[in-house]
Amino acid sequence: MNIHSSIGSEQALRDMLAVNRWGAFFGVSQQVLDRVWKGLTAPEGNSVTYISMEIGADLDVFHPVKARLLELEITESSDPQLNGLVKRFVEGPEKIPNYGGGLGVLAGDTLKSFADLKVPALGITLLYRKGYFSQLVDSRLGQIVWALEWEPESTPTLYLLRDPARPDSPLEIEVPFFDRNDRQTIARAHLWLKTEINATRDFFIPELLLDYDVEGSPEWIRKSAQHLYESSSEMTKVVQRRLLGAGVIPAMKALGVTSKALHLNEQHGVAVVLHLIAERLQERYGADYTLRATDKDILEAAREVAERVVYTIHTPVKAGHDRFNKDLYAEVGHSFCSRILQLLARDEVEPSVFNFTSLAMRVNRATNAVSRLHREVTRRQFPQFADKITAITNGVHHLTWISKAKAELYDSFPELDNWRQDPGAFAHADLLLRNNKFRTYLEEAWAADSRRLTSYINEMLTRHRNQMQETWIDPPNFLSYLAEDERELRPDIFTIGFARRFSTYKRADLIFDDIDTLASIVVKSRRPVNFVFAGKAHPADQPGQSLIKHILGLQKDLYQRSNGLFKMVFIPGYDMAIAKMMVAGVHAWLNTPKRPLEASGTSGMKAAMNAVPNISTLDGWWAEGYHDGQTGWKFGYETPIDMEILSETRSAMLYAEDSDSFYELFPELLETFYDPARRPEYIDKCIMNLVLNCPKFNTHRMAAEYLERYDIALPPDIGRRIDKLRALYTS
Repeated sequence: MNIHSSIGSEQALRDMLAVNRWGAFFGVSQQVLDRVWKGLTAPEGNSVTYISMEIGADLDVFHPVKARLLELEITESSDPQLNGLVKRFVEGPEKIPNYGGGLGVLAGDTLKSFADLKVPALGITLLYRKGYFSQLVDSRLGQIVWALEWEPESTPTLYLLRDPARPDSPLEIEVPFFDRNDRQTIARAHLWLKTEINATRDFFIPELLLDYDVEGSPEWIRKSAQHLYESSSEMTKVVQRRLLGAGVIPAMKALGVTSKALHLNEQHGVAVVLHLIAERLQERYGADYTLRATDKDILEAAREVAERVVYTIHTPVKAGHDRFNKDLYAEVGHSFCSRILQLLARDEVEPSVFNFTSLAMRVNRATNAVSRLHREVTRRQFPQFADKITAITNGVHHLTWISKAKAELYDSFPELDNWRQDPGAFAHADLLLRNNKFRTYLEEAWAADSRRLTSYINEMLTRHRNQMQETWIDPPNFLSYLAEDERELRPDIFTIGFARRFSTYKRADLIFDDIDTLASIVVKSRRPVNFVFAGKAHPADQPGQSLIKHILGLQKDLYQRSNGLFKMVFIPGYDMAIAKMMVAGVHAWLNTPKRPLEASGTSGMKAAMNAVPNISTLDGWWAEGYHDGQTGWKFGYETPIDMEILSETRSAMLYAEDSDSFYELFPELLETFYDPARRPEYIDKCIMNLVLNCPKFNTHRMAAEYLERYDIALPPDIGRRIDKLRALYTS
């Protein structure tokens, strides 16, 4: 590096360092930091605080600052402070295990779109020192769970905030807990800030992670805060939900954040409304408000608080709704808190519990389901709130999930000009439908993604085979036992992907309900097929873990019955990087939920962003994204929406009906993919995903719809951009 380029690099690094009273932050300019903080602390309160139990935004799938450093070929600095930051951003860990699945990834995608759109917003979640869990998979034992230790201190974009009054000490908040005699215990939390920086590095969303595993917090608090969705006891779940909800207002006050809109991404953090109600009553009646306030006063305060709250409900599945025994809740909350809950969190079926979904339903200005179909299901589940339940169909952050090869393809055609800033540009892909150059380049980009995926899998199979001699773990894949020329997957073989949380209603094993029929279809067609599976089951979900073990046990049988034409692979350790590789590298994306239990689903949207068609039951978002077969295939019994069909018992899961429907469709899939005369039909579906689904199922459009619910004023230039995005689709 010559002296002039060295000087330029040092200046570029200095321009990426910004400071305020809580610390120093790398990746954005001082002007950007000041602008963001000014928007969040403005007295008008024109910002939103987004509250989520989990937020997934791993840096190995989207890392604008590292990308910029590598673009500038900067890997070190002569300034010790800057050199430490550069090394951390270029070489530091990129996994932030603060998510368990689609809910957290959606939250991360939402904050990224807020950053792209320059929406003043703050994210709040918990910091889990032991993350969700790491997954090993053994062919005999199935899923093996082990605790993950990670170091936020060394992770890029994460900063421990400092106390302005004591710069050598961390910023700390206090959250009160109470026993059943209203005796107080204080939980303490340090505040970590993750900078969710946009692609152009001219805006970011601060994401606060509340870290309760610190000295000064009681041991039972610290233990409850270590794992995401800790479920060792019902009390631990109660404590964890309260740590999130009760920490929101103290955290906002500590940073001077004035958001008048609060967004509950699911009901996990709904305890925040209890504190807002108490604040209203204290302002009205003073320190003895708990004695003076009547039930009527509480309900009036709840109506006032509701004007600040937007609530997104994500699932019709019973396990997704928190119900806690009233007597149990009395162990952690003040008696006045229980009084509020008696009025606002009644359960229609079980009077001995508080229903936190009902609480969230009551205290908000807008309740949103996550697809049109889910809206109808939710209205039937909660008929008393039916009039206020609307739909905002989920989306995904297109800049995160589109592969490098596909992004380079999209960049190459002027018809898709400005797609990075405006996903609505994909609507112009209809002009490319008969463009032979585009069709050829699409196949080439797809082949590159498929090679990357199959190379990863083949290396994994070899590694697992070698590990047999070194560890007690038996390889999770039967193919690892075969000779190299037999076990390797080829990128030109029709490959179907399935990756998601292994909950029973998602029916990961549906297509294997009759393996004789499945194998016979492949043998009769004489066309090989790869099935690639990935996903985790919650450590407390025994049926979900049994599903993984069941699928592992079918691999050898299917391979042998199909004369080696059917290869099934399970990829352990599912995370965002594996997901990105899969949604781009497979040839079709499979989704098998029992309709209508999949509220939305977003993995299929990620596939669509990469021009990969879906094969799915007509549930969740696919009821909107199917477009009469232009973008993929549907199968399964299209059940009417009633309460009986929501049953999650095995006998009500429609395995026989829906698997038979898949077997009827499967030969058509093989023929369309492999037959040269029909291959153009397949590519048509790929391109029509760009035309019909990319403009709609992205978090830019989704954020634009939510902003209408927040009722906050935005600068004219941002407002115009939001209006344009909102016009792309109305959920």
